[in-house]
Amino acid sequence: MPSHITHLECTLCGKTYSHRAPMRLCPDDQKPLFARYDLAAAAKTLTRDSLPFRAPNMWRYEEVMPVERPESVITLGEGYTPLMRATRLGEALGMDSLYIKDEGLNPTGSFKARGLSAAVSMAHQLGQMKLTMPSAGNAAGAMAAYAAKAGMEAHVFMPEDAPQANQIECVAYGAHLNLVKGFITDAGKLSAEAAERHGLFDVSTLREPYRVEGKKTMGYEIVEQFGFAVPDVIVYPTGGGTGIVGIWKALDEMEALGWIGKERPRMICVQAEGCAPIVAAFRNGHEFAVPFPDPHTLAAGMRVPAAVGDFLVLRAVRQSGGTAVTVTDQEMVDAVRRMATLEGIFAAPEGGATLAALEQLLGSGEVRRGERVVLLNTGSALKYLDVLGPALSG
Repeated sequence: MPSHITHLECTLCGKTYSHRAPMRLCPDDQKPLFARYDLAAAAKTLTRDSLPFRAPNMWRYEEVMPVERPESVITLGEGYTPLMRATRLGEALGMDSLYIKDEGLNPTGSFKARGLSAAVSMAHQLGQMKLTMPSAGNAAGAMAAYAAKAGMEAHVFMPEDAPQANQIECVAYGAHLNLVKGFITDAGKLSAEAAERHGLFDVSTLREPYRVEGKKTMGYEIVEQFGFAVPDVIVYPTGGGTGIVGIWKALDEMEALGWIGKERPRMICVQAEGCAPIVAAFRNGHEFAVPFPDPHTLAAGMRVPAAVGDFLVLRAVRQSGGTAVTVTDQEMVDAVRRMATLEGIFAAPEGGATLAALEQLLGSGEVRRGERVVLLNTGSALKYLDVLGPALSG
């Protein structure tokens, strides 16, 4: 079925743009653009009854995906990851309906495969064959893999302390790896300079419109896997925030498609204590976050001191009646161990953060034990052995 994309829309000012030209941020206010669709037309074919006959990957929702030319879809089979009932972990917490969405089973080992499949596919459709991006780790590996699949040139800029697995996979996929002193924001500046100097297309998080389209499919899958029901709570580890933003966008689209009503899960934003700009903005009642000074955490994906989509994350959390909390690195590591020993899921530190946050929220009464809760494990711990090994054995 064809994509029903119609245009791009600024998430702040509402100005619209064509989706048939390479775009990044809104030229007027430098805020993210969203892809918009003719959802009434999409609803004619993207029905509940049609889904069992579709491919078990994220492109099963092709009517609400941005790629219009099938030959430009660059896929490694990403998406449709399992939503597993965490029975033993639930028993330990006194919960009957605890679930884990395991994104570590994606190609390249993390949820970043979704966003980069969509972004690389759209770049291919738009004739942008030389890509660049900054990354704390997993996104760089995913971009390098999809660029390799498409025969595209890839340049990645990563902090020099990024996990070794991510550095090695970028080299293996043939990407040009650039290690940067400092944080992902410093890598972002160098990536932007390289884009300007060498004519590269920058696919940074939320600085182009299509990575969020890949990430939103997590929301579609959760609802489909629950039999077209919405969970009470979704707990999400947050760096750049594209996952929360994408899931929230998907929920609005699914209501327009007639899959769900107005019910929404409470969105819980979890950040590391050592890097929590969005939590600080939430607690202070701010619309935008202030860059976090001296960010530090072993969870590379959460070490994002400033996010261009901060206001979109805060909007989703507030509109859903959710909250934003921090956890320590030690709490993440301890939770990784509990999730592994009780459920056989070896989660990335970011995934461990969701369990640590849930335990905190159960203690405060902000989440009730009888609610249906989904934890998002965004990646495999096998990508973090160099940092998790000493922490788990200590």
